[in-house]
Amino acid sequence: MNLAEILDSAELSVLDHLELQVAVPVLDGPQAQGDLIVVPMAMVPVVTTHSWTSWQPVPRQGVELVRGVAGGNPHTLVADRGVCQWTGEFRDPLRLGVALFENTAPVYLIHPEHGGSGVAPGRWLVRRQQESGRHRRMLVAD
Repeated sequence: MNLAEILDSAELSVLDHLELQVAVPVLDGPQAQGDLIVVPMAMVPVVTTHSWTSWQPVPRQGVELVRGVAGGNPHTLVADRGVCQWTGEFRDPLRLGVALFENTAPVYLIHPEHGGSGVAPGRWLVRRQQESGRHRRMLVAD
């Protein structure tokens, strides 16, 4: 799929500097988009769901996983109907996780500045990046 097709189906938009006719690659390994990192769950066995974890379908307009500082530039997970479910209810010892999702077909992360990135079918953890400062750790804000 190209970026324009994904944006049309989810009714989202990106900044004007991005080429809308570019094909969005679908990757099956770890990937980053700005301040988010998407990791196959098999690589992070310490992250677990709870017995009460509830999974929600990703709607056509997508799910906003993270909004940038001061309300700008969200990262939105979009998928065709019935192919992806997500949750924010899980245990991550590093406390960097923002979502888990499972998909049976490619799904896409959309960001107004970065465009889109595709994620192959599987089970995935979405984490924020962090920086280590001299006296404390800080989340990266894109």
